[in-house]
Amino acid sequence: MTEPKDKKIIQEKKAVKPAEKKQARYVPKGRIYLTATFNNTMISITDDQGQVLHWNSCGKMGFSGTRKSTPYAATSTIEQVLREAKDVSGLTEVSVYVKGAGPGRDSLLRVLRNSDFEINKLVDLTPVPHDGIRPKKRRRV
Repeated sequence: MTEPKDKKIIQEKKAVKPAEKKQARYVPKGRIYLTATFNNTMISITDDQGQVLHWNSCGKMGFSGTRKSTPYAATSTIEQVLREAKDVSGLTEVSVYVKGAGPGRDSLLRVLRNSDFEINKLVDLTPVPHDGIRPKKRRRV
């Protein structure tokens, strides 16, 4: 005999265990990657292998709209993630990689200068166009 099509198959739900919190790693050396766009500032702190330890952005901090693209939002975001990295991971030496031309770029340098992190390297990764895009066709009158 075949089973009717309208019969529902009920699957048993497995009990889901709550996710265990990852243990913080002690990382004395690390890298800071800052992406400063005109609309937001994103910062991620990694170890030397490139695994992200801490990250933050102006949007995650609660700023929205045009307030996300202010130097104040960038400063508070950067201060918070650096404090977290120092307290949780024990970060002391950093290499800084900056990308973009937004307001967070200057804020990062100002915050790092006033902090007690030892800066090994400061690299600018901002992309620069070599030839640019094709110009519009000439206007004929």
